[in-house]
Parts: sequence; C-alpha cells; structure tokens
Amino acid sequence: MYALYFGNKNYSSWSLRPWVLMKHFGIPFEAHQVEVSGKGAHAGHRAYSANGLVPCLHVDGFQVWDTLAIAEFLAERHPGLWPTDPLARARARSVSAEMHSGFGALRTAMPMNIKLRLKGKTPSAEVQADIDRVAEIWTQARTAFAGDAGPYLFGEFSIADAMYAPVVMRFVTYNVALPPVAAAYRDAMLAHPAMREWIEGAQAETVALAGYDGVAEAYGGAR
Repeated sequence: MYALYFGNKNYSSWSLRPWVLMKHFGIPFEAHQVEVSGKGAHAGHRAYSANGLVPCLHVDGFQVWDTLAIAEFLAERHPGLWPTDPLARARARSVSAEMHSGFGALRTAMPMNIKLRLKGKTPSAEVQADIDRVAEIWTQARTAFAGDAGPYLFGEFSIADAMYAPVVMRFVTYNVALPPVAAAYRDAMLAHPAMREWIEGAQAETVALAGYDGVAEAYGGAR
C-alpha cells in the first residue's frame, strides 16, 4: 500500500506532481497532507521524509523522495506511465528531466499560489526565456508526438504531464500569454479531473505563507 506525504495544495508545486500522476492512473494511496513552512527542507518533515522535503512516497515503510524518483519508481511497478513509443518515451524523459533541473528564474519569480490571480506584467529577460522554452517544449511535443491520440504532451497522459502540471498553474496565476498550441495544452490540463480536484482543494485552504502572495522582483514588482 502506498502512502503519499504532500504539502499544501495552494503552494506545494512539487507535491502536485505525484498526486496528479497517481490520481490519473488510479494508483491507490493513503493521502497525508502536511503543512509546509516555506521553501527548503524542514526538520519537521524528517519524521516521514528523510531529506526533510515533501512529497515523499512510502511503500510498506520504505521511503521514496524527489518527484522524478517517485515517478520512475511508480513507472517500474505500473505500466503506461511513460509513452510506449521509444522515441516519444525518450523525449518525455528528456523534457521531464529538464523541468526537474531547470527553469530556476521562472520558479523564483513565479511561486505557485493557485488562489492568486495577477494582471500581466513584463517578466525579466531570464524569466521570459524560461517561459518561451516551456512553450516550445509543449508545442513541439504536441506537434511531433501527440497527433489525435489525446490532448496531452504525448497524446495520452504521462509522467511528462505531471512534471509540467505546476507550471500550468503558475502560468494561470501570473496571466502568462502563450502561443496557440501551448495555450490549448494548458487548457486541457486545467480541465483534467485530478487537476480540478487539486485546485478545489487549494481554494478551500486557509493557510497563508509569507512570500507567496506577491510577485518576485524578477517578474516586475508589485501586483
């Protein structure tokens, strides 16, 4: 039996990934939502996460942490989480790893806050470069691999979609303009039942974290 420890739905972008992945593929788990105190590891999480971060997946007491490690672990135990075509699968792994390790300017300037809605501002050059790269990834994947198989990056929902789910939410919060193919993908993700469930949960939360209710200087200043 799986148990998933995850943070506040309004703020915890990393937690969204395994949660929506397991929900989509019908992988049952015990949900353990915990409070996050802000960015970075916290001693309060070490009772259920060895690195002091969430999400953390428990499997009969064994811990798996880090979103990409959790996804790969689940893919080894449950078929269909990656695309079946070898080239599509390689590309899905590539863009997932890029999301996992990159886009630092975007993450810093646009922290996830699902409740927040901001008017469009002019991002810094670094943030705009990250936005453009995400839009390029989405457009290329949809164009080259998805076809008529489905509305997600590689047609059917996969780990790659789970990895980009928090960016979808950031783009909504910060009113980021996207080219047509990328915008259609964003809308398809927002309509996904598991995403809708997560959003509804975030809207119901009352916790407010300092530093998540405004826009970082790199995005353009005040609301």
